Amino acid sequence: MKRRYVILGVLAVVGGSTTFAALTLPDDSGTPRDSGLPPATAVVERENLSESVVADGTIGYAGRRTFSATVAGTVTWTAKAGSMVRRNGGLYAVDGKKVRLMYGSEPMYRMLKVGIEGEDVRQLEENLAALGYTGFTVDTTYSDLTARAVKRWQKANGDKQTGTLDPKDIAFASGAVRIESAGRTVGDLTAPGEAVLTTTGSRRVITVKLDVGESASVKKGDRVTVTLPDGSSAPGEISAVGTQAKQGSDPNDPSPKITVKVSLDKADRTGALDQAPVTVRFTGETRKSVLTVPVEALLALPDKGFGLQVVEHGKTREVPVRLGLFAQGRVEVRGDAVRAGMNVGVPKI
Repeated sequence: MKRRYVILGVLAVVGGSTTFAALTLPDDSGTPRDSGLPPATAVVERENLSESVVADGTIGYAGRRTFSATVAGTVTWTAKAGSMVRRNGGLYAVDGKKVRLMYGSEPMYRMLKVGIEGEDVRQLEENLAALGYTGFTVDTTYSDLTARAVKRWQKANGDKQTGTLDPKDIAFASGAVRIESAGRTVGDLTAPGEAVLTTTGSRRVITVKLDVGESASVKKGDRVTVTLPDGSSAPGEISAVGTQAKQGSDPNDPSPKITVKVSLDKADRTGALDQAPVTVRFTGETRKSVLTVPVEALLALPDKGFGLQVVEHGKTREVPVRLGLFAQGRVEVRGDAVRAGMNVGVPKI
């Protein structure tokens, strides 16, 4: 007698694709048909089984920002594209006067001079102290001692020693920046508010647009494996998971997406890659040392449960199983009559 295989909706998400189990149904009378040996067999294996989703991503730099001119004049110098600018480093120069980078979250929006108070003053003083200038208290007040330290800093940079600072002298950013491109070249005229430089942060990050259904299994801190353009693999970690789904821009896949950010453990392994395609494998739940079989080995039993067709000594028998995790085209099975190394029937599809 022949066993009839059909496709049922047993679904496992593996690498972003859908796997359907080919299951065996009883005949119309409700009595399972005995077919003898199955067309093919697979081995029951004991292994670690992990849910995984594979998605395409793009590696680049986080924190894109534009630095705009604060005075009218001629651009006489800009930092080179691709270079890193750190504390006290020059970003660009207008009429020969360099704008230098300092670290902080407050913008440089006013002149800082004796008597001024605020968090921007504290920011400046923290930078001066980090650069080795002392003799003042780091607080929110721009004192005479602060002005003296500023004069020493100006002298060291070859600038006029005024003891005051305004937006044409420094710009604040949260940390070191990487020069992405220049909006003005040397010799160009510029005016207040016109973009001079576009920068990014120094941290390399991978951006992945993940289907909403797949994003439910990922969370901040989860480990991932990234396949780089040269085929090598690099470990990383999910640094952020978006909370708002946005319609996909690909006309072939317009399904809503969640943005996931991934940080590499060793970003220097990627060299100078920027806006390059990568592949990210997200690993979700893991079951250790469990018995697994190919999804196609599952049988639909008359009692609406599932089983396996065990092949031993040229004969077959059906054993019931309880199902666990579906992943990587396999399914976790549990049952008193199942052990590692057994051969079980599978259809040839």
